[in-house]
Amino acid sequence: MIKQTNSIELFSGAGGLAKGLELAGARHIAFVEWNAEACKTLRKNYTPGIVHEGDIREFNFKDYGGVDIVAGGPPCQPFSLGGKARGNDDERDMFPYAVSAIRHLMPKAFIFENVKGLLRKSFAEYFQYILLQLRYPEVTSDKENWRESYDIIKRIAGGKGDKGLSYDIHCRLVNAADYGVPQKRERVIIVGFRSDLGVNWKFPEPTHSEDSLLWQKYVTGEYWQKHVTGELDVDEKQAKRLRARLLERYGMLAPELSPWRTVRDALATLHPVAGQPASDFLCRNGAREYPGHTGSLFDEPSKTIKAGAHGVPGGENMIKFNDGSVRYFTVAEAKRIQTFPDEYNIVGAWSEAMRQLGNAVPVELARVVASSVISHIANRF
Repeated sequence: MIKQTNSIELFSGAGGLAKGLELAGARHIAFVEWNAEACKTLRKNYTPGIVHEGDIREFNFKDYGGVDIVAGGPPCQPFSLGGKARGNDDERDMFPYAVSAIRHLMPKAFIFENVKGLLRKSFAEYFQYILLQLRYPEVTSDKENWRESYDIIKRIAGGKGDKGLSYDIHCRLVNAADYGVPQKRERVIIVGFRSDLGVNWKFPEPTHSEDSLLWQKYVTGEYWQKHVTGELDVDEKQAKRLRARLLERYGMLAPELSPWRTVRDALATLHPVAGQPASDFLCRNGAREYPGHTGSLFDEPSKTIKAGAHGVPGGENMIKFNDGSVRYFTVAEAKRIQTFPDEYNIVGAWSEAMRQLGNAVPVELARVVASSVISHIANRF
């Protein structure tokens, strides 16, 4: 009999990573999240009793044993290009507590997600420190300064002695659009497998590509035929140039991968479903473009949906139609862009809902990674 994989989600947010894990077959046994509004969303969609609202530093991991997967997105603001990017000097850096959770729970595997900014050169040494801690979570230092700790842990890790619990680490920068998400969203995914399990794993290969979308637009015209639209607004010189490039690269054989999904693709079948709040379809007024604040083109994958600063939505949260008009995404539309199911409830007014969605992991990206991870740890003890 196959045992169902269980998981604990840290820094759960609105539950994008969690929903992906669920769709991949995982059973959630706990969520740990400090934000009250995000916790309301989690309780609305999951068993309220497993949602632990509060500081991860006060969560008792000793109450949980036999955990298969630990997953989460340690707060990304310290490394975000949209923030002040203070990294490890920022008290919001929660990676040390993610490592502590791994040390206490000893899961078969873990999945962590973070922003692209984590790979900036200015954070390179600290990122290596994070990866080393995740590889050897039981090798610790009592030094408060991370650089001193890094030197000590490197020395111990490089020695011949027993390092205790260890994980095989895989890290990759991925674009969600390459996995069927209608959004160009680059994120760092870190996956670890407990070394004693002997798992041979690699990241799932992309399933979608920009070239396939361009092929269907400018070589076969399938994209426009599919949507039966008279809105075709193509720069003929650009179309001719793209068509020539594609034919030179692929000949008459279409690219093998599926086409990137566009905003139009995502919203084409959007209709209210039972139990979905009417507020999901309310339009917010005031959308306008200016330099550095431009909308997502209707026939391209969306720009990265963002949480916004101080409740102020960014241009990424607007649709730009082919006639040049713009408006903000509704909550229902933003859920589609982040590949949440229509019936998934995001609790809060528009700005709060968009904040939660902007911080979330795209559900489909999470499902793809989690499915691969789960298939490699099933029935391993």
